[in-house]
This record gives sequence, structure tokens and C-alpha cells, in this order.
Amino acid sequence: MKQIPVIQVGIQFKETIEFTLFGDFKDKLGVKLSGRYSATIFGKGFLLLKHEEGEEIILKSGLLFEPQSEDAYFTLHAVTIGINFHWERDEDQSFKGGLKLLLENDKITAINVLPVEDYLMSVISSEMSATSSLELLKAHAVISRSWLLAQIEKNHSLQSNTDAYKSVFETDDEFIKWYDREDHLNFDVCADDHCQRYQGITRATTEEVENAVRATWGEVLMSGEAICDARFSKCCGGMVEKFENVWEPVNHPYLQAFADNDVDPEGFNLDLKTEANAEKWMLGMPDAFCNTTDKEVLSQVLNDYDQETNDFYRWEVRYRQSEVSELVKKRTGIDFGTIQEMIPVERGDSGRLIKLKIVGDKKTLTIGKELEIRKALSESHLYSSAFIIEKEDVDGQLIFVLKGAGWGHGVGLCQIGAAVMGAKGYDYNAILMHYFRGAELKKKY
Repeated sequence: MKQIPVIQVGIQFKETIEFTLFGDFKDKLGVKLSGRYSATIFGKGFLLLKHEEGEEIILKSGLLFEPQSEDAYFTLHAVTIGINFHWERDEDQSFKGGLKLLLENDKITAINVLPVEDYLMSVISSEMSATSSLELLKAHAVISRSWLLAQIEKNHSLQSNTDAYKSVFETDDEFIKWYDREDHLNFDVCADDHCQRYQGITRATTEEVENAVRATWGEVLMSGEAICDARFSKCCGGMVEKFENVWEPVNHPYLQAFADNDVDPEGFNLDLKTEANAEKWMLGMPDAFCNTTDKEVLSQVLNDYDQETNDFYRWEVRYRQSEVSELVKKRTGIDFGTIQEMIPVERGDSGRLIKLKIVGDKKTLTIGKELEIRKALSESHLYSSAFIIEKEDVDGQLIFVLKGAGWGHGVGLCQIGAAVMGAKGYDYNAILMHYFRGAELKKKY
């Protein structure tokens, strides 16, 4: 049997990092560590201060400390989770596997090195409730494994490609940017929502999660000879989006647009690139797997901090003209002056805005893609870029009203839709084939 891949996960990025090693850890040079330490930058490496004895150790950047017993683990203190989201906070997190400290961008990066299947146990428990239905957990195990291994392949490709990976296109009239994998060149994936939410052994796994990982051990989605770049988001809003409308202009045949249902909802024209059709869609409540208020189903997908978010299938945000002008200036670093108009320029297949023209009395600029738009119009991230813009006059004051659909980029598996499918009796293969059409399920190891 093929060996299980070992991966590197970037956990923490700070000028000073505190961690506790429970049990003995040792690097390849024979340096042994145990106990609580503070790490600060020292030249091209680190100065470790051991809390109990005050002992100081100077280390090179990039050394890997591996546990010397099965029950050894380490805790990173004050790890920031939910970066730039409305529920951002710091918490202590514990991890199995090895700890690597790396100096990059004048900060210390703490990296967890561990086998893929151990990583998956945590990701599934971190991304959704560990008490989700077995079929949903199995489906998520397959897509998380597929996405991760596809990212590692992509990372190797980026490093060997002589052409620089470009994710920003800027002219006098447009600023188009997407956020994906190009900024993680020293490890495989990060631990936050930018990649997949990973919290080590902090969020206790369950027998159900372990069963789901073991039942799908080594299984991935394949498209021909390539592992599928299997994406997922919280709620597609009733229509799944194409990959290239969110990230680089590459068409993946298994990441296409379709209604999140067995049949197309009645009463809607599904050409949501057209403004009139998108408007009717956003203002309506089309039947979809993810159109649910069932708290039992939602609790399978939404952990406690996610349940601080309500009304994500259809939502509304209101901004005073002065408020949105200041917000956009703060979030983009561009002074548009007083914003007069926000005009949809281009929509994706799900109605998500790819390009939005912002018209101010000082500057006019078209921005995109979807995450850049979401960042500009919220203190954290707007739920999605699938929204229409209405204007109201309230006591002589101009109000911009954003009426939107869904939570996240909408590409690939819709977690809430998949939870509903699991509750309706669909098995994990049927769930996967609904969201990744044309893909095949294969065992890699």
C-alpha cells in the first residue's frame, strides 16, 4: 500500500510565539525540548526562552521538532482564528505531530507537520459539527482530502514554474484580485478559513468523525488523471458558482454552475448573469437543498461561533452614504470621496458579482473578484458577493441597501445543502456526484 502523505500546515504568524511541549520533542541535530517556551526573532533564527528555568536556546529557522512518544503533543498559545471575519478571536490550540518554526516576512511561522489522515480528523471536526450525519462527514472527508492533495500538487507546480503566478490585474479603471494559494509557498496549507479550518486536537473529534475518515481512507475525487480541486463553502444561496468566476481563469469541468436541487426551481430564469434575473433571484426564496431553517440540520454544519450568523440564505445590509464611503476607503485604502453609485458590471453564473464599479466624487474604479468586493463592503467579509444594490432616501439621507444570497464563494460543495441531502437519506457518493459532476471517486492509498 502507498504511504500516507505527510503535510505541513501553517498555524501561527507572529513576531513572538509562545508554545508548550507536553512530552519530549527532538530535532535532527539532537536538540531536545520540553515545557513552555517563548520564541523571538534572533538574527536569521530564533531565541527560545524556557519559562520554568529561564534557559536560553538559539535555533536556526526551519528546524523540525518531532514528538518522541505517541502521547506527546504541543500547544500554541493565542492563535488567531477567523482572521478578518466577524468572530475573529485568539485561543490556545493543541496539536499532534511535529512543530517547525520558520522565519518569514519578519515574523515567526509555526508549522504543524503531520500525516494527511490525522489532519482530516481535525479539519472535519473544525469545519462542521462532529455530530453531523455519517454520510455528510464521509463526503467532507473526501473533499477535504482531495482539496489538500490537489493544493500540494499545485504548490509544486507553482514552485517549478518559471512564470510568476499572477493574481492581481490593475489598470487605471480596474483593480481585479483573487485570493488563493499563491501566498503559501513555505508550507502546504494554512489553518484558517482561507484554506480549511484546522484546529488540531483542540476541537475534540468523535467516533463518527474517525469512522468517516477510516471509511473513506485514501479516497479522492478524480478528473481524468488529476485530483479534483474540491472546493466548498457554507451556503451557495441556491446556485453553485463556477471556479473561474472566483479564482484564476481556469475551467474545471467538475466545478460548474447549477441549481442546488434535484430539479430547477420554478418561476426563475437561471441566467443569473443578467441583472433582471439576478434581482428576481436575490429577492426570491427559490427551493434549494440549502434553503433550510432546520436547526438540527444547521447545527451539523455550524459550530458555536458560526451560529452567531443568522439569515444567510437571504440577507440584507444597509449603509448610510457617509458610512459606506468611509468603510470602502478604510478597507481598500482608496479615497473615492463620497460614493454616489455602486454599479454591477459583471456577474458569475450564480449571480455573484465578479466586477463592481464604485463611483465616488473623487474617483471611479471597478473592483473584483468576489472576495475583493466582500472585503471592501464589510469590516470583515460580506456574506457573499451575490447581492443587488438598491438606494433609498431616508429623511434626506441616501441609504445603500445590499440584498444578497448565500454565505461564501459558492463553488463546489455547499455544506448546508449537503447536510440537508444527508438528512434526506442521500449517501456520500450521491452527495459528491451532485456537487462535483463528472468526477470519479478513487482510492489513492
